[in-house]
Amino acid sequence: MKSNIEKAKEIFDEFYNLTIVLVKGKSLLTSTQRGIKPMIELLENNVDLRGYSVCDRVVGKAVALLFLKAGIEEVYASTISKVALERLERAKIKVTYQNLTDRILNRKGDGLCPMEEMVVNIDDEQTAYTMLKEKLKKMAS
Repeated sequence: MKSNIEKAKEIFDEFYNLTIVLVKGKSLLTSTQRGIKPMIELLENNVDLRGYSVCDRVVGKAVALLFLKAGIEEVYASTISKVALERLERAKIKVTYQNLTDRILNRKGDGLCPMEEMVVNIDDEQTAYTMLKEKLKKMAS
């Protein structure tokens, strides 16, 4: 019998357009949206993610803090930043990854991702969630 993370990774690998896959037992959640948006939307809609395993394309500290807030149990990342890995491991979250990077860059590749900039000095997941949610709202308007 496959573990949640094995199921999630299988789906993640099969459907290249997916940016995030969350699995817990028979429950499956996916998104093709980029960045932290899928996690923010799930949290805003009060989806109970405790005990889920997640596969994500890019895991920086911002989304790592959202995973902690959500109660994610295990993470696989195509690319993860060192600070995100350290934060998840400190919280005893099992993490596997393909690529480890110093930092997550913005889409132009000429600086730090704006979501990462927001949480550089934040370690609390509730504070991070509130700030990141506001930043997304401002960027959308």
